[in-house]
Amino acid sequence: MGSPCQIRLRASSLSHAQALCQPLMQEAWRFEAKYSRYLPTSLVSQINASAGAPLVLDSEAAAIIDYAAELYQQSDGLFDITSGVLRTAWDFSSAQLPAAQTIQALLPNIGWQQVDWQNPKLLLPAGMQIDLGGVVKEYAADALAQCAQAQGIDSGLIELGGDIRVFGSLTWPIGISDPRQPSRPLLQLTLEAGGFATSGNYQRYFMHAGKRYSHILNPKTGWPVVTPAGVSVIADNCLIAGSVSTLALLMGEEQCLSWLYDVGLPFLCVFNDGRIVNEFAPSAN
Repeated sequence: MGSPCQIRLRASSLSHAQALCQPLMQEAWRFEAKYSRYLPTSLVSQINASAGAPLVLDSEAAAIIDYAAELYQQSDGLFDITSGVLRTAWDFSSAQLPAAQTIQALLPNIGWQQVDWQNPKLLLPAGMQIDLGGVVKEYAADALAQCAQAQGIDSGLIELGGDIRVFGSLTWPIGISDPRQPSRPLLQLTLEAGGFATSGNYQRYFMHAGKRYSHILNPKTGWPVVTPAGVSVIADNCLIAGSVSTLALLMGEEQCLSWLYDVGLPFLCVFNDGRIVNEFAPSAN
């Protein structure tokens, strides 16, 4: 999934934990193989390669697409999985800015409203692409937790690239990095059950002319999010936590706080100028 992942379980011994982890690891690899945009054999790659022709999706993929479509509607188009086409212009390994004309030429190929989605049939217009990176890791974290509980595992933590789902009776420590100095911890909290996710401009980015360009792209402009620097959210599950944190980042400095307060979930918001708004429980420190 392009990032470090871990599974932690309560078990009677290390060998017992390793045995319990095997089916969960296989499930994680299944999600990687099915939804990675980097793998030419993945379902996402097949959908993009088949743009212009209808495809019938299985129930799992259809549920993820349904959720993404609902997010598009609720966010007034800020969350848009068709922004995947922007990856053809942005190469974060090269640290080179794309030409403004290149971005502008891609914008007509972005917009979920152009997609014909009649569950389970998807018709992606020619020239468009989807990228499920904004939802599939969170969805997978929740799915792995459900898989673990179905095996009878009573407590565990699933982390897929910083997207976390915790279940059971144990409490698990979770650290939040300082966006201004990612190697330095900003806050530690404990979580017994539910989901936790952070979206920020400091994990995948490049610097150009003294300015940070993050991998989170605004589908309406085609350019990276600048501020806030990071938003962390706790919710009942990882999918909701990830959606809220990503949307808050996309909303920008002027709107994110009022929207987060309206949503009503515990959150931490860090701005580029160092301001911190901490609405987690007082026990977090």
